[in-house]
Amino acid sequence: MQKQIFINLAVSDLSKSMEFYTALGFSNNPQFSDETAKCMVWSESIFVMLLTHEKFSSFTNKPIADTKTNVAGLFSLSLGSVDEVNKMMNDGLKAGGIEPTEMRDYGFMKQRTIEDFDGHTWEVFYMDVSKFPQQ
Repeated sequence: MQKQIFINLAVSDLSKSMEFYTALGFSNNPQFSDETAKCMVWSESIFVMLLTHEKFSSFTNKPIADTKTNVAGLFSLSLGSVDEVNKMMNDGLKAGGIEPTEMRDYGFMKQRTIEDFDGHTWEVFYMDVSKFPQQ
C-alpha cells in the first residue's frame, strides 16, 4: 500500500471551507465525504480532511484549539514556481482567506502565508534548491 498523509482540520463551516480549499486547487473525493467531513485531495498521497467540530471531537479527548488566536500547526505546500505561489494565494484571498504576513524571500525560497476561515495556517512556497546556501 502506498503511504499517504491525511491532515485532519476542525472547521466551523464545512461548505465554506470546502469552497476555500477548492479555490486553492484541492479537489474533493466524494468517496470519503459526507455531511460531517469533506476529503480534499492535494495529490495521490496527500489529503486534507475537513471535519465538523462534532466529527473532529469524536477522534480525540482533547479540546479543539482556537486556531484563530493560537497556532496548532503550520502546514506547507510546495509549488513549482513563484507564479504558482502567487496564483494560489490570489485565488485563496478571493475565496476569503487572509494573508497575515508579507511574502518572505530567503534567497533560495519565496514563501507566502494564508489562513483559512478557522485560522489554519498554510505556508505556500517555491524553493530553488540550486540557490540553497553552501556550507
